[in-house]
Amino acid sequence: MIDPIPDPYLAHRRLLFATAYRMLGSVADAEDVLQDAWLAWSAVDHAAVRDPRAYLVRTVTNLSLNRLTSARATREAYVGPWLPEPLLTSPDAATETEMADAVSTAMMVVLEALSPVERAVFVLREVFGYSHAEIAGTLDRPEPTIRQIAHRARAHVQARRPRFDTDERQREQVTAQFIAACGGGDLNAVMELLAPDVTAWSDGGGKVTAARRPVHGPDHVARWWLGVLAKPQSAGVALRPATINAETGVLLSVGDYPVGVLTYDLVDGRIRNLRLQVNPDKLDGLRTEFR
Repeated sequence: MIDPIPDPYLAHRRLLFATAYRMLGSVADAEDVLQDAWLAWSAVDHAAVRDPRAYLVRTVTNLSLNRLTSARATREAYVGPWLPEPLLTSPDAATETEMADAVSTAMMVVLEALSPVERAVFVLREVFGYSHAEIAGTLDRPEPTIRQIAHRARAHVQARRPRFDTDERQREQVTAQFIAACGGGDLNAVMELLAPDVTAWSDGGGKVTAARRPVHGPDHVARWWLGVLAKPQSAGVALRPATINAETGVLLSVGDYPVGVLTYDLVDGRIRNLRLQVNPDKLDGLRTEFR
């Protein structure tokens, strides 16, 4: 019996989701884009598509571009800091340095500084290794233009990309120490784990209480964070390590229900950039395995 030829959309779904998520920083938006791409794929004459993978990537990229362009206007009116939607990933991903850097929360934040087209070019070129010619065909732009955009986007990312330690074992140790210090309400122990120039951001999206401005310095960050845990609405919240965006972070949950996630950059063994995502509209990725 001859095995049926797999549907190209299903065969490339992981790649398509990864492309849309890196473009949009949102699990929900990425899923919407994939649904639209599936509808487009279902409506086309498959026999006339010479390269289904290229067709699908082009469709997802352009759908993501359209959505990202309209989303920028919405984000300008966002309440408090905007952070990307976290994704619960396989623990194996945390051991792959290249993968971790590509999907880390830090990188997703940096990508927000790019224009939609710059972001598309950077993701296709630097993350997935597409040639300038392939990207030119995907975005329907001259190859020299794509080369210029790629150079500009790479320079912007390199200038904004934070330095951080990539030793996953050290991250696991620091995360365990941080959780233990928080569980004991030990202000000094929390402060010792924070870098002198630590900054904390929290994204509640106006849906739940969160700091609307960044918090700076070990003392202020530690007091703010322990204050969050001490609030009545935090009663019953448990902290446990989890692999978030291919790095060890902290998952906040009540029973089996996730209510937030904490990610950070580790620099010289200490936490520098701490990001708390508690916007309930952005927690679906915590319940979804990485595609």
